[in-house]
Amino acid sequence: MKRKAVVLLSGGLDSTTVLAIAKDQGFEPYALSFRYGQRHEVELAAAQRVVAAAGVARHVVCDIDLRVFGGSALTADVDVPKHVTADEISGDEIPITYVPARNTVFLSFALAYAEVVGSTDIFIGVNALDYSGYPDCRPEFIAAYEQMANLATRAGVEGKSLKIHTPLIDLTKAQTVEIGQRLGVDYSLTSSCYDPDAEGRPCGHCDSCLLRLKGFAEAGLTDPLTYQESGT
Repeated sequence: MKRKAVVLLSGGLDSTTVLAIAKDQGFEPYALSFRYGQRHEVELAAAQRVVAAAGVARHVVCDIDLRVFGGSALTADVDVPKHVTADEISGDEIPITYVPARNTVFLSFALAYAEVVGSTDIFIGVNALDYSGYPDCRPEFIAAYEQMANLATRAGVEGKSLKIHTPLIDLTKAQTVEIGQRLGVDYSLTSSCYDPDAEGRPCGHCDSCLLRLKGFAEAGLTDPLTYQESGT
């Protein structure tokens, strides 16, 4: 019998690749997505497409309205920063697209889900290279959370050590795309943009779009998504 794993799935490039990695490693994935008041809720439709294509055991979408706190361009009436090239993206400060404590919240729900389905493995697509400004994407955060999780759960107390898998944490976006390509990921199903239009087309100029486009370019591949501006 395959080991069960909870996979945090936004519907974006990274989490979709992580889902493929979990399956490739022999896990039976249980996907977990969130409707948290994000302006790019179109990603949930992408998550549904990814789940249908991957054939996961179960997909849960949790509702958490982080708009009650705001504090981010993704959950408040704040403009999403736009750039011309990926080189303009700075990792020296925490960007306005950071959602306060989001990964801490998401991992807490994943922890509960894992206990219910009898899993001791959680996969999350955090990356410390592309998003070095996000405090909850760092290896030390994941290590500390994993330690806490093993103290806070019935499974941990009973000696069933929980593991948080972060297979992309030290990879470039190009390396992530290359792994996905090798595993047969259909990136046309995904959505990465922070500020898509009404039709769900990516803007091509937010941090997430530019890093995605850079990753495909450096991998020598073409992003299958259709962007708002022709030629992007």
